[in-house]
Parts: sequence; C-alpha cells; structure tokens
Amino acid sequence: MKVLRYLFVGIFFGIVLVKSEAVSWYRIIEMFKFQSFHMYGIIGSAVILGVLALWLMKKSGMKNTEGNSIHLVPKDKGFVRYILGGSIFGFGWALAGACPGPMYILLGTGVFSMLIVIAAAVLGTFVYGVLKDKLPH
Repeated sequence: MKVLRYLFVGIFFGIVLVKSEAVSWYRIIEMFKFQSFHMYGIIGSAVILGVLALWLMKKSGMKNTEGNSIHLVPKDKGFVRYILGGSIFGFGWALAGACPGPMYILLGTGVFSMLIVIAAAVLGTFVYGVLKDKLPH
C-alpha cells in the first residue's frame, strides 16, 4: 500500500512538471541561453520551498514515514568538488535536455529517445561506482 502512495505522488509530480513545461527541451535550452526566467523561477521556487520545509522539519521534530526521527547529516565542505560535480551535471543536463527526474517523465510521455539518456546515466553511475575509491572526495 505504501508503494502505491509513492507511485501516485510520482505521477502527480510528473503531471505538474509536464504542465509547467519544466521538462520541455525548449524551456531548458532557453534557460541555458539566459533567454527566459521560466526555469529559474521554477528552480528558485523549489529551493525556497525546500529551505522552508527543512526548517519546518527541524523546528517541529517531524518523523519519517516509519516513525523515526529525521537526521540531516552535514555535507563535506569543498568548493572544487561542488563546482566540478555541478559542471558535469549541468553539461549532461544541457546535452540531454533533461535532468534525472524528467528523464523518466519524458519517457512516460512517449519520448523514447530518453532510453538512450537513461542508459547513459546508468552507465555513468556504474563508472562512478567503479572509480569512487580512486577519486578525491
């Protein structure tokens, strides 16, 4: 039953992203060319909502779905790793026209060329797993 809840939330999230045009290749290209505020508005709204949600979770002592306390582990500091990782993510996003969430949404809307992008993302994740111990973290 719990899986169905997550499935329905995922379907709702996909519908919202499709209707807001956040998965539109044209909107993403507009964003990377600094021609439109549309995607920056969506991303900015998500960041603000995320900050408020985290603040509310900390203040209220909210529990997860299993009833356990939510513990947020502080991230390692490091300017270069975030710039490098963000740049790789951004280049992949610009080349594919979709970031990880919308890849599956676009596949669900019938853009079957996303299978190539999903396969490349899985391959990249596998390669990272193989090289993880050799990379500076």
